[in-house]
Amino acid sequence: QVQLVESGGGLVQPGGSLRLSCAASGFTSDPWIIAWFRQAPGKEREGVSCIRNSDTTLYYRDSVKGRFTISADNGQNTVYLQMNGLKAEDTGVYYCAARRGLSPPTETMCNAVSWFAYWGQGSQVTVSS
Repeated sequence: QVQLVESGGGLVQPGGSLRLSCAASGFTSDPWIIAWFRQAPGKEREGVSCIRNSDTTLYYRDSVKGRFTISADNGQNTVYLQMNGLKAEDTGVYYCAARRGLSPPTETMCNAVSWFAYWGQGSQVTVSS
């Protein structure tokens, strides 16, 4: 059974940094696609970044390019999202999601909530002065 557990959220001032972690258990040896989504109050869940752990396939939404970095530690079965230069509009609950990835994903697939089979419980990120 696949389980995803996020950690690393919190309150940070604008311009600050946070690193989110998504610890996975129950993965098989197949390639996996892991994504970060976020949801602000009153808004739909949106894709932030996506990575396939077997190669360099990865995507970022335009608003976080140059500020966020996704990475995978396959030995630890953990995916990270390093967030720098945080802005108020980055505030929301951040979720990691996963699915098996025998083929490289497209950016459209990575942004589709319904495409992912497994979800974590979410971690609150608040950017405020």
